[in-house]
Amino acid sequence: MDLTTYLNEKRIIIDNAMREIFDSFHTVPGILRDAMEYMVFASGKRIRPILAIAACEAKEKSIDDVLPFACSIEMIHTYSLIHDDLPSLDDDDLRRGKPTCHKVFGEAVAILAGDGLLSEAFRIMTDARFTENINPRILKQIIFEISSAAGAGGMVGGQVMDVLYEGKEGSKVIVDYIHAHKTVAMFRASVRVGSIIGGARGKELKNLTKFGESIGLAFQITDDLLDCKGDEEVVGKRLKKDTNKQTYVKHYGIEVSKLKVEQVIEEAIKAVEFLGERATTLTQIAKYIGSRVH
Repeated sequence: MDLTTYLNEKRIIIDNAMREIFDSFHTVPGILRDAMEYMVFASGKRIRPILAIAACEAKEKSIDDVLPFACSIEMIHTYSLIHDDLPSLDDDDLRRGKPTCHKVFGEAVAILAGDGLLSEAFRIMTDARFTENINPRILKQIIFEISSAAGAGGMVGGQVMDVLYEGKEGSKVIVDYIHAHKTVAMFRASVRVGSIIGGARGKELKNLTKFGESIGLAFQITDDLLDCKGDEEVVGKRLKKDTNKQTYVKHYGIEVSKLKVEQVIEEAIKAVEFLGERATTLTQIAKYIGSRVH
């Protein structure tokens, strides 16, 4: 199976599972549900939940147990996008080729849609209808992994530093911190969640964690590069908006940034060599992230 087919098939599986989850929102006000669905089903790449699935499959385990957590990760990611686009943060009008959530539903509903997605993600992870087959000890570890990556010491903390240093000179140390927390943390958690459910422990889990960190950094540096030289119609959002932000390109330059992407993709591939042929999909995803144009 080629990677395009794999990604498309997994997107369909994730979307179907997300539809089932949203069908359980019986008491959610209509406009809130509409706003949440608007961004969740806005043709995202689903790369984080797919990574959770691929890591689980690399350990030759069924994806049934990881799927609810993969969906929860995507819900958390989508909440972060809704909030990032708000006027008080990035003030974006376009996301995934569509008007941003606050442009369609208003700022207040957009904020609450993000809040709803974040909260519901954790409800799904603890709802017996979706995760009854998970060992309680493993469930606790997974919730810890995801909450740590999404919270103040992870994505939210990275976002705060991104805001605080906008328009300032900053430094390589600052941009490294922002990338490690705002982006890499959720990539690492996605891979670790799939790996843990797949049964990875010890050195195996350490290597898979390295894989997640490496491709997460590659993803963010590529985003920085695309903001400078990407095609807005292809990327699906406003570009050249990060000139006042702390980016890899600002502090390292375009050529060094490109080389860094190549380096961390090589590190990612090397980290999962121990899986042998079972690393094929992960390796293909790593290469895709390093060469993406949107």
